[in-house]
Amino acid sequence: MREKLPEIGKISQQVFEELIYPRLGAKNRNVLVGPMHGVDTGIIRVGNRALALTTDPVFIVPEYGWKRAAWFAIHILLSDVVTSGLPPRYLAIDFNLPMKITEDQLEVVWKTIHSECRRYGVAVVTGHTARYGNCGYPMVGGATVIAEGGLSDYVAPGFVRPGDSIIVTKGPAIEASGIFAAMFPDRLEKKYGAEFARRAEKLFWKMTVVEDALAAVSVGVRDKGVTAMHDATECGLWGGLYEMAQAGGFGMRVTKEAIPMMACVREICDLYGIDPYKSISEGTLILTCRPKRAEAVLTALRRRNIRCSAIGEVTRRGMVLVEGGREKKLAHPVVDPFWAAYFESLKGK
Repeated sequence: MREKLPEIGKISQQVFEELIYPRLGAKNRNVLVGPMHGVDTGIIRVGNRALALTTDPVFIVPEYGWKRAAWFAIHILLSDVVTSGLPPRYLAIDFNLPMKITEDQLEVVWKTIHSECRRYGVAVVTGHTARYGNCGYPMVGGATVIAEGGLSDYVAPGFVRPGDSIIVTKGPAIEASGIFAAMFPDRLEKKYGAEFARRAEKLFWKMTVVEDALAAVSVGVRDKGVTAMHDATECGLWGGLYEMAQAGGFGMRVTKEAIPMMACVREICDLYGIDPYKSISEGTLILTCRPKRAEAVLTALRRRNIRCSAIGEVTRRGMVLVEGGREKKLAHPVVDPFWAAYFESLKGK
């Protein structure tokens, strides 16, 4: 019996594999990496070039402030495509905007998206912009970003081998903490003080892995460095590790105490009663690399002031978490605790 769809958030691996994966349209030999649960991009061959594509909603939350909302919206898209190891180059974007958006608000949104695209060398090549009834925030359209490179330049779970090092940037619950800090600063100030609330709000700008991924692959890819990357979003770090391993058909052994954690994250998660390791974490990059290149990857990340750590290694099978010197099975959380805490907090705002 097929399991029910979740009330909110991404569909489960079981639903994906039973419903979506067997029905992927026409077969095409130029598809190098197709849809997989836990893989952020698809990759196709066009002549002697590789193109990586990712598609996501255009996610605009006015309560973040229009500039921050637009920055986050474009970085959600860019963060997925750079996990291919290829630099982003093209954007196709569709806006289905609510009737209540004003011209001034749209101007801030579009100028911010333009600025971030120009910063990373991304050209807007096509799109659609309109206001419609029955459209509302935060899902105000959809977009596809394309990255481009040589056929030997992309990374994917298929290149991972047992013994590869596992590296994580920033640590868990970056997105959960960043959103709570942006949306409910008064509650943080009341609990932890004004200085804490000010520091916590800076977490919002960490909700991206663009710089992380670009820095990591500057060392090299495949046998020269990075073998695969994944942006830990829904179900956080534990979910991201599990999905990455499932996509590649390998196992992992990770040490919890080796995982970095940004300042303010633990306190915010404690306040909202959520497990940081299971909570949504746009901004946390999980990558694997050849063990002999791990130190070079860590050095490249640290040169860009990106906190990072080697937390374990790839194994042939099994998901093992070492905590306090003891081993236990690392399972997928299935349900991300952030959403229930977030919507409950909105009720009391």
